[in-house]
Amino acid sequence: MPETVREILIDCNPYQTRVAFLENGRAAELYFERPRKQGSVGDIYLGQVSRVLPGMQAAFVDIGLEKDAFLYVADVREEWELDDDGPPEEESARPAVSIDALLKEGQHIIVQVVKESMGAKGARVSTNISLPGRLLVYTPFSSKAGISRRIEDEPERERLRAALEAFPGGRGFIARTAAQGRGTEEFETDRIYLSALWESILARSRSSRPPALLHGEQDLLLRSLRDLVSEDVAAVRVNDHEAFGRIVDFLHVTEPSVVPRVRLHPKDALFEEFGVEAEIEKALKTKVWLKSGGYLVINPTEALVSIDVNTGKFVGKDSLEDTVLAVNLEAVREIVRQIRLRDLGGILVVDFIDLEDEDHRRTLFEAFETEMKKDRAKSKILQISEFGLVQITRKRSRPSLERALTRSCPCCGGNGRVKNDFTVALEIRREILKLSGSLTPGETVLVRSTPEVAKALRGELGILDGLERDLEASIEIREEETLPAAHYEIAVV
Repeated sequence: MPETVREILIDCNPYQTRVAFLENGRAAELYFERPRKQGSVGDIYLGQVSRVLPGMQAAFVDIGLEKDAFLYVADVREEWELDDDGPPEEESARPAVSIDALLKEGQHIIVQVVKESMGAKGARVSTNISLPGRLLVYTPFSSKAGISRRIEDEPERERLRAALEAFPGGRGFIARTAAQGRGTEEFETDRIYLSALWESILARSRSSRPPALLHGEQDLLLRSLRDLVSEDVAAVRVNDHEAFGRIVDFLHVTEPSVVPRVRLHPKDALFEEFGVEAEIEKALKTKVWLKSGGYLVINPTEALVSIDVNTGKFVGKDSLEDTVLAVNLEAVREIVRQIRLRDLGGILVVDFIDLEDEDHRRTLFEAFETEMKKDRAKSKILQISEFGLVQITRKRSRPSLERALTRSCPCCGGNGRVKNDFTVALEIRREILKLSGSLTPGETVLVRSTPEVAKALRGELGILDGLERDLEASIEIREEETLPAAHYEIAVV
């Protein structure tokens, strides 16, 4: 199997930061962060229990956000084993304890956000604190040392376990995938930093009154470097001078060998040049075409995500069974890429084309398992059912790509989705920037848009003012209420 070439693209402007993780030139993962919608996953708060609900075995905790956070009984701290790069989502071995035996209304409690607020639901929190470093994760309330399951080499696992157990206290640290092949001095650097960070969080909790933010996660730029960069990354490309400096400074400390591979991209349209903008557009559509002529249909619903595989235009060469197997195997690679790209979470059901041959079914499932190992999110896969269905549970900590970039469509009563006004405003900005250098003195850029998009362009973030300053040209916004949502026109007059 050819070696996978990995690259990281970082697109920064005053209005959002976007990170794309590429494998062999195609986007495999996407991350977004906007100034007013910075994610809260990983943030640690001193909260106050506002309600205890024995009937739901849960509690609501006031952490100072718009909605009270939700704390499930299984996420209330007790010492239990941890795995992978963070705490488990659930622990079946834990003895049953009622929530009202663990928490009381008015109680002060340190919690960490493990899942973003979505829709009408508040954030989900846990008292099982985990602090990620470059190579290690510190879990101060755990008595176990853990190794990422992605590290499969048994001698390496034993080496890492011995290194962790040699720490003072010997417990509470997990070796991340990036720890593979690293030395004890590098682990010690992470250990000292994370231990000191936890002590500072505890000190802050003693001098604060709830609700209070005790520790905020790093912004997307540094988070992506911490979690995505490894020695095998071929290039890190960024289109912003300030971000370039932060990246180089961070990597000098954490991954010096990658510093020479950091590239400052001269153009604003970094994502467009590498085909990522086109991939984002495709990822917002229901149908995904395969090279063979087959296709996928991806339908997120309230309860689950269904992914259907179809032969489409592909008719094969030999038997029907071989044709079906070929389409299914091709679909496996694209399905996993779309799951990662769209960040689909919860319950996923894949409806493969039926295979009669048991060996073919086994081949298909093994291929799916192998491909899913590329995914960073924690997941569990069930065997192919007699109906050709594969069920997956995948940890969801933030809104999917669709939820992040779109809103309910006012034209169809909410049955479909269109890009939200801010997304359209930034798209208009990108299109206008392409005109740089081609405008002559006295020309005006005319933008026809909906009133909502015009408001976003003129808003407090100053997109319109920034464009006029960058282009040294006049831009006129013409509001037209008859335009469909997310539609616009740009002309030079």
